[in-house]
Amino acid sequence: MTEKKDYFFCGIGGSGMLPLAMIVKAKGCHVEGSDRALDQGRTGAKFDYLRALGIRLHAQDGSGLTRKGQTLVASAAVEDTVPDVVAANNVGAARLSRAELLARLFNEAAQPIGVAGTSGKSTTTGMIGWILHHAGKDPTVMNGAVMKNFVSEDALFASALVGEGDAFVSEVDESDGSIAMFNPKIAVLNNVALDHKSMDELRSLFSGFVDKADTAILNLDNEETAQMARGRSGHAITYSIDDSSADFFASGIEPQPFGISFDVREAQSGGSAPVALKMPGRHNVSNALAAIAAAGAAGVSLKEAAGALCGFEGVKRRLDYVGEASGVSVLDDFAHNPDKITASLKSLHEFPGRLLVMFQPHGFGPLNKMKDEFIACFASNLDKDDVLVMPEPVYFGGTVDRSVSSDDIAAGVVRAGRNAEALADRDACGARLLTLANPGDRIVIMGARDDTLSVFATDLLGALT
Repeated sequence: MTEKKDYFFCGIGGSGMLPLAMIVKAKGCHVEGSDRALDQGRTGAKFDYLRALGIRLHAQDGSGLTRKGQTLVASAAVEDTVPDVVAANNVGAARLSRAELLARLFNEAAQPIGVAGTSGKSTTTGMIGWILHHAGKDPTVMNGAVMKNFVSEDALFASALVGEGDAFVSEVDESDGSIAMFNPKIAVLNNVALDHKSMDELRSLFSGFVDKADTAILNLDNEETAQMARGRSGHAITYSIDDSSADFFASGIEPQPFGISFDVREAQSGGSAPVALKMPGRHNVSNALAAIAAAGAAGVSLKEAAGALCGFEGVKRRLDYVGEASGVSVLDDFAHNPDKITASLKSLHEFPGRLLVMFQPHGFGPLNKMKDEFIACFASNLDKDDVLVMPEPVYFGGTVDRSVSSDDIAAGVVRAGRNAEALADRDACGARLLTLANPGDRIVIMGARDDTLSVFATDLLGALT
């Protein structure tokens, strides 16, 4: 991006907006923004950080859009009645979606590396970014989660990294179909499972994304991505924790409560290297293999990539250990669809301790689309003594079908023989968890689209003391 433009971000505090705003600001563009959470007095530290970067913030009332030369950046889901959109139309300002702006930056890069899939995108993106940074390749990284390795006093919300190297590493989102805008040279596809769209739509979107790439990194442990690999032998690099025929294969997997170790073998060279991750779960072994394969395609050796991952601190809200009080551990987790929830619960059940899970759904829409899958996920992955509590879904306004609620999910889980309760609100869920908790239990706070969940988890830990 050589032209210095004037951008206004509507919803600038969002997980997809904030890192994008940071990147264009670092590239010399003028950046302002607004956010509903700012107006409501939520997550103030994030907005203080944006101000410290020199980004002027406004109320989300249209008052920040005053010039025709501004470009409004807003999610495609933002309705035309939102005051910022009305004001932009009144002054004749252009509008771009978040995905359109990100795709422009990504496609302009010399080495665009896109990370796609239903689950694991943020962690894999962070891993690739850290490996390339560690190898001196000075990448730009656009992530939907804070990357702990890049957090400092001057960068408290390090979900983006701006470098001068060829690589631009980014999560690529399929939920709104915008993945079709991205032209990767290296495409990582972790997995394909039901989430925002039908399986037929997902297959089409992900296949189109992979077809554009010079090199595709594909997971043999997911049937959908394995099927894609079978038809792309020329430019596909495969990885697996189950299939030893993969180009990158993990063996000797040894779980620990808050980490996991394994050996990675590269078929082409015959080389191998040990990896000790500072985060738990076999799904993170899979993410690590994807990152090592992508880094290899970008010119980093197996041993260097594996060594870098041993120092990878992870991304925030991915089975984050908040602390322990009165013998009870509290964890904070971004899991919000059946695939992610399953991976987290399986990882936690590798070690003893009852799970007390609060799952706050990230919207009424996902509950509507995946009601049966949510019920099956919890019924299959909660043990008989575990307890699930659910408040109503996140709702920040707008028009939405609210015919399926948390009560429907909890009732279905109970019918399947597991313990679940739908309560009036999050405070009621917190009170219930505190009543249930005994030494040896683990409280797990799950959900997306709501930064205050981390604050809730921390406050819950404090209430246990």
